[in-house]
Amino acid sequence: MALSSPPTPSAPCWHEYSKGLPLCALKGREAWHRLWSQQGSLLGMVGQTISHYRITAKLGEGGMGAVYRAEDEKLQRPVALKFLPPELAADAQARERLLREARAASRLSHPNIATIYEVGEAEGKPFIAMELVAGESLKQRLLRAALPPADLLEVARQIAEGLNEAHQAGVVHRDVKPANIMLDAKGRVKILDFGLAVFTGRERAPGETAESFMSRTATGWSTGGTVPYMSPEQLRGERTDARSDIFSLGALLYECLTGRLPFRGDTSIDILHAILRQPPTPLRSLIPEVSPEWEELVERCLEKEPERRFRSVREVQEALRRAAVPATVAEKSVAVLYFENLSGAKEDEYFRDGITEDVITELSKIKPLRVFPRSAVLTYQDQPATAPEIGRQLNAAYVLGGSLRRAGNRLRITAQLVETRTGHSVWAERYDREMKDVFEVQDEIARNISQALRIQLSPQEEKAIARKPTENSQAYDYYLRGRSYARRGTRSDLEFAVQMYERAIALDPDFAQAHAGLAIACGLYYEWHEQQPRWVEKGLASCERALTLDPQLPEALSAQARIFFIQRKFDETILSAQRAIERKPDCEGAYWALGNALFVSDRWDEAVAVAERAIEAGGDDYNMYIPFMMIFERVGQPEKARSLRQQQRGALERHLEWVPDDVRARILLANCYASLRNETEAVRELQRAVALRPNDANILYNAACTYGILQKKEDALALLRRAKENGWNNPAWAARDPDLACLHGDPEFERLVKG
Repeated sequence: MALSSPPTPSAPCWHEYSKGLPLCALKGREAWHRLWSQQGSLLGMVGQTISHYRITAKLGEGGMGAVYRAEDEKLQRPVALKFLPPELAADAQARERLLREARAASRLSHPNIATIYEVGEAEGKPFIAMELVAGESLKQRLLRAALPPADLLEVARQIAEGLNEAHQAGVVHRDVKPANIMLDAKGRVKILDFGLAVFTGRERAPGETAESFMSRTATGWSTGGTVPYMSPEQLRGERTDARSDIFSLGALLYECLTGRLPFRGDTSIDILHAILRQPPTPLRSLIPEVSPEWEELVERCLEKEPERRFRSVREVQEALRRAAVPATVAEKSVAVLYFENLSGAKEDEYFRDGITEDVITELSKIKPLRVFPRSAVLTYQDQPATAPEIGRQLNAAYVLGGSLRRAGNRLRITAQLVETRTGHSVWAERYDREMKDVFEVQDEIARNISQALRIQLSPQEEKAIARKPTENSQAYDYYLRGRSYARRGTRSDLEFAVQMYERAIALDPDFAQAHAGLAIACGLYYEWHEQQPRWVEKGLASCERALTLDPQLPEALSAQARIFFIQRKFDETILSAQRAIERKPDCEGAYWALGNALFVSDRWDEAVAVAERAIEAGGDDYNMYIPFMMIFERVGQPEKARSLRQQQRGALERHLEWVPDDVRARILLANCYASLRNETEAVRELQRAVALRPNDANILYNAACTYGILQKKEDALALLRRAKENGWNNPAWAARDPDLACLHGDPEFERLVKG
């Protein structure tokens, strides 16, 4: 029941009702009367029914409003009912903005985000109905003690999962703090109040200076509430993005580990200045046993400049995975970075990439040496980073870097091996040679590194390192060109790759790797661009020739697995893929073939068992995610499927920056957007891809899948019909494809997948 006679605002009374609220929202007698009326009307809410919610108890009250337990009388379930701060009722623009943000957040659906059921207004009171989470807040948990790293790891992992989901949907929290993290009895984490931190008083008003805004912020918020977790850009009233949440997450992690805030002070002004100007006390001085991985993670989150923090929560998740593995750095582990291309010509990058990757291959032949695969170092390609930084991030004892310059028939390679713990060089060399000596240079690098690390090569290792793939340097150059262009994946790039491999084979008919590369290119061309038997026949013949020349060649076994999969020989696919992986764990395409064959063979448990290794080996190969996303959907793990979908989205976006005319990648990106509930982007990319390739069976099939995800059944069926008319014929796949689940039981769909 509302109080009918508000008192004249006196200083104590004003203070009591304005506590925790932006002072700019409370102006004048009229605003005071509105505030008193609405606050008073909330005092007797228990027992009332608002809309279809019967209020049963008051749960709490804070700067974001009062929260009640209520019963949803329509759906017969308990909910948390939040009535927004009273000052919003006096500011229609601020109220509408907050409700708009809450509606955007209500589209989020993730196990680590408290679901918003409804955003509405009743009797002039804006409210939000949300999931009622039983348990305690992380703030309450920290009152007992700091969290040991092992316990914090799982909590942090779940927080990061929820934040990543929101950021992918374009929603930034802006108020990440322990009070907004709930822990239930089963150890599950729920993030509260997504989208509710944007209202008048949290951003700089037009014409307001940064100094004035910071003073108002420090005055309006308590030292135990929001300020200690706010990013510097938030405190200055600047526009915020996902990196602001990352800063707040860093402050939360610091507090969980140490039991104290990273930025401290007696007043909010003191804390504000500490956040803007002072570094936090190093973790190691407070908890000497903290691992370097945790130290690096928290320090990077708390960088004052957004550009120096993790670029995304996905990177935070990678750092958490590294923190999960204690820093027992393998004594003899090496990460080989892509050499810097000093030739100045972008068209020479295929050569730089090829030389680097073959040095990785050569070093991998030395058994006592743990060499990080290509997929692990791709992220550092052409990126500034020091050897100690990379060593900490990869858990590598040594980093090999260098540069390459090619001029005519001359080649200059410089290489340096750096110990990551100290940053000191343990070996360096410059090679000025002719192109024909390129294999000798690779061999010398491998031998010199083994000597620098005091590794005695066995006779078998000596023989393996000395073996040359070809005696013809021009054939090798054609091979590297073919390998680079095949990865781009477009029709014209694959046609060029086939030409390059054929030229290499013409110069050296016994070049096994070139035969294997040709087989892979033929298989990709058949799958992605032209389902003509000649491509399968040519690929199979190239496979057989490569395996005749080298029966253990991983690339040839991977190519064979791909061809077998095209022929629907799934048992043979699995065997060939497994043989390739045994010989080279990051062999390109091998896990893709294995995952797909296990999927269509209904061997889902086996696929789940290899999924993590497959994704790690795949690096930035967006194709790798496809079978494993579907497998996780099939086994009832949609969260993992969604996580892989988000990773695939990033890989596709990066690929399209490199190869913008790759229509197949574009339709797969449309599929990703649809799965991540971004219908506008999904339809835009779909229509663009279909317009570019209106008669491409694979593009049409994937477009049908995208409409299937969006539950647009008629559109999906129409495109599936067009795909079939243009030669698509893989009913076994379509019948299992979860993207088309909305069509199951439809007579036309059943006819299409049977015929």
